[in-house]
Amino acid sequence: MHLDTLEQQRLERSAAPLGGVAKRSFDIGFAILAILAFSGVMLVVAVITKLCSPGPIFFVHERVGHGGRTFACLKFRTMVVDADERLKEHLRDNIAARREFEADSKLKNDPRIIPVVGKLLRSTSLDEVPQFFNVLVGHMSIVGPRPITRAELERYDTAKSDYLATRPGITGLWQVSGRSNISFDRRVKIDATYVRHWSFRQDLEIVCKTPRAVMWRDGAC
Repeated sequence: MHLDTLEQQRLERSAAPLGGVAKRSFDIGFAILAILAFSGVMLVVAVITKLCSPGPIFFVHERVGHGGRTFACLKFRTMVVDADERLKEHLRDNIAARREFEADSKLKNDPRIIPVVGKLLRSTSLDEVPQFFNVLVGHMSIVGPRPITRAELERYDTAKSDYLATRPGITGLWQVSGRSNISFDRRVKIDATYVRHWSFRQDLEIVCKTPRAVMWRDGAC
């Protein structure tokens, strides 16, 4: 690895996250209120998930956070336990699906999703409620780029440094701009735009727009 690359990574890791103390204070306060407000909902979702599909209640997946540090991102499980095997089989037998997955890293008709329950949790974003705990401990922010894997980060090209400059968010400009209806490349541009033109006012506007995006299922899976 070249020295300039190592130096860039060192700077990315040492720089303070976007928004500083003000953004972090808002995150902590909002996360605490949200956890209290959704505690009953989380209990109901946990029970229903367990009854409808054998396996763990939560899905823990590795995502890249501020400065390139990875963290365990929490979600309610919306996929069957043998999801990887089902995906491989589906992509092997379906050329169109394979092209869709290679382009966008997702499928509109995903065979891995738990029938009814999984789709409902995803369309209402209730599967992401446990991420308020990620916000509380400092892995995520209320508003920010969509959490991505290291493999996805490599596809961010020149926007990689923009993503690494802040914590990923539960909601964000991507959430209120079409969610799953937008392509991967478009999402990268939206993430970069958010970071480069960040303001606390913009965060508040995104938070206010999020309920409508969720309620009307704008671009939901």
